[in-house]
Amino acid sequence: MTQQTDPKPADASSKISDILNHGALNLALAIGYRTGIFDAMDALGEPVAADDIATAAGVDPRYLKEWLGVMVCGDIIALSRNEAGQERFHLPKPYGDLLTRRSGNANLGVYTQEIPLLTHCAMEPVIKGFCTGDGVSYSHYPRFQAFMTELANAKHRQVLVDRFLPAVENGKIVKQLQDGLEVCDLGCGEGVAALLMAQHFPESRFTGVDVSREAIEIARQEAARRGLKNVAFFALDAVNMKDDPTFKEAFDYVTAFDAIHDQTRPSEALESVYAILKPGGRFSMVDIAAHTDIAGNRNHPMGPFLYTVSLMHCMPVGRVEGGAGLGMMWGKEKAMEMLSEAGFQKTEVTEIPDDPFNFHFFCQK
Repeated sequence: MTQQTDPKPADASSKISDILNHGALNLALAIGYRTGIFDAMDALGEPVAADDIATAAGVDPRYLKEWLGVMVCGDIIALSRNEAGQERFHLPKPYGDLLTRRSGNANLGVYTQEIPLLTHCAMEPVIKGFCTGDGVSYSHYPRFQAFMTELANAKHRQVLVDRFLPAVENGKIVKQLQDGLEVCDLGCGEGVAALLMAQHFPESRFTGVDVSREAIEIARQEAARRGLKNVAFFALDAVNMKDDPTFKEAFDYVTAFDAIHDQTRPSEALESVYAILKPGGRFSMVDIAAHTDIAGNRNHPMGPFLYTVSLMHCMPVGRVEGGAGLGMMWGKEKAMEMLSEAGFQKTEVTEIPDDPFNFHFFCQK
């Protein structure tokens, strides 16, 4: 007998109403974060008049008043009255700890921008894809790509050298980087990870690879500006590296940060990783912490959010030109299977310090 999984709520009408309200709140939260209203209210630190908030944030008072209505009805911002009966507004500290730029790794405010941006960029081509099965090219996503690049770059600057690399093989990789390794970063974007590693480990040599010529040119310019001689960048499709004798068994260590699931030919990209590694070489693949089966993600605290980002971006860009369309939620089980098929016989999967969204898949050739 097939087991049926019923939706959880008994009151469908109430749930749909909650969804409509929360969807509206997401949009308003994104506006509050981007305009700096949350930062201004957090700095004010006490209940104040709407005009004072508008002045502190540098926004129009009338627009702010309507936005405050959303926030108060959504129980994000507290409303009170002074002795004269005048309205006063306050951002409680628990929300300030999550919705402001001072939040550091706890910052959830920045993620409120993703769904509105994806709706703006790709709603129509994704709906068309439901009818045709076609993918959606990166050309539809310039604003979203810029946002994600900024987000990834900030994350690398915060954790890559100080937290992530020291956790790899209990610090063994750091010692080897200090002595000198050949390293390749696949899907390097504008090269922030490779540049950071090149700067901190001058005895090692780094190669950044990305399909975007524009991103590679930015990376090259930044390397020149910093005067880094131990890093080079190439505009290449990772799947072609396995057939290029220049890269055959050329690297001691390969990294791929949230890059594999967007590939149109991810299996071949992983085969390239195996091919370009020296015997005994290591591969760090950082990718989403999820299960392959939908049922395994029912209790994921951000399951609907992650599936939506995948639906609106990761899966359709991976289907361009008949690509695989893995999607962000390809999951640990599928990742392990594909790594094994690429040649990796042993993969260790671990959580990443201060990163609840991703797993670290660590492989050795």
